[in-house]
Amino acid sequence: MENKTHSNNHTIQQYHHYTKQKKKIMLLMIIATLVLSVYGIQAGSAELTFSEIVRALMGKGTIMTHAVVWQMRLPRILGALIAGAGLATAGCVMQSNLRNPMASPTTLGITNAAAFGANIAIILFGAGSTHSSSASAVAINNPYGVTVTALISALAAMLIILTLAGMRGFSPESIILSGVALGSLFTAGTMLIQYFADDIQVAAAVFWSFGDLGRVMWQEVAIMAVVVGLGIGYFYFRRWDYNALNIGEDSAKNLGVNVEKIRLEGMLVASLMTAVTVSFMGIIGFVGLIAPQIVKRMIDGDHRYLIPMSAIMGAFILLLSDTIARTLIAPVMMPVGAITSFLGAPLFLYLLIRRGSR
Repeated sequence: MENKTHSNNHTIQQYHHYTKQKKKIMLLMIIATLVLSVYGIQAGSAELTFSEIVRALMGKGTIMTHAVVWQMRLPRILGALIAGAGLATAGCVMQSNLRNPMASPTTLGITNAAAFGANIAIILFGAGSTHSSSASAVAINNPYGVTVTALISALAAMLIILTLAGMRGFSPESIILSGVALGSLFTAGTMLIQYFADDIQVAAAVFWSFGDLGRVMWQEVAIMAVVVGLGIGYFYFRRWDYNALNIGEDSAKNLGVNVEKIRLEGMLVASLMTAVTVSFMGIIGFVGLIAPQIVKRMIDGDHRYLIPMSAIMGAFILLLSDTIARTLIAPVMMPVGAITSFLGAPLFLYLLIRRGSR
């Protein structure tokens, strides 16, 4: 009896140590993200001191510092944090639902669909224009029109994927294969639309596809915050269901989990978060793939910690990528989508090689 009590106490101590380690890692990531956020506000072509940032945040300081902080950098940084958290959480849930480490909004073709919708608005509906002969004058003259068509296209793609998957019993393999095929189809459609467009329209479409956090202002930040916040809240509410799915569908069903419903709802919510983010900011690849994979190697697959940590890691990665894009060759700003792809592509290849070796 004493040995059993001692064993139980040891197990409880191990559990408390386990949870303490996870919370410590999460706290360190939050601190690192906050530090990077402060640096992001300070760094750029117009460098500001920490005291100037504090005065601007308090409504004091010069007109220039107030405009730089409140109108340019703060919306951009908050947009990066929200978008990164949303994309990473969406990728985390897709990987858990499909039991595939390579599942993400990018690999399932949702971003390809959003790009197709944006190209329709820019080229067919005339949302792209130029104001002079310089390349820098290429702009999107109807950003909300582009956003709406990109959003509709991304959501339509996910509904088609789920419908096709449902025809085969809604298996994870069918969802992935449907996403790959549909992504290729939307990419082909984008290429055909651009082939018959003029130079200005193609330039505007390519400009949109780069991915740019500087497009979002306070209104877009608020919309993304509501959608991403509700989505992450829903996923965290379902954290025990996802933990049950980790041990297998049959075991989850025996525990009372409606596997088909959880998978369908999760994919729809993840797709909505992705569609809203991509429609506002353009193509931002691989954040939804690499952030959950990094976190799983840090804290394993317990969704009580995996979901919030994936959100924090995604926010950190996208903010870091945007800071690099803004400061590496300042005052020239590189597209953040290129930086995230540079970070994500090697890890994606590593996952493919490791999966193949298994």
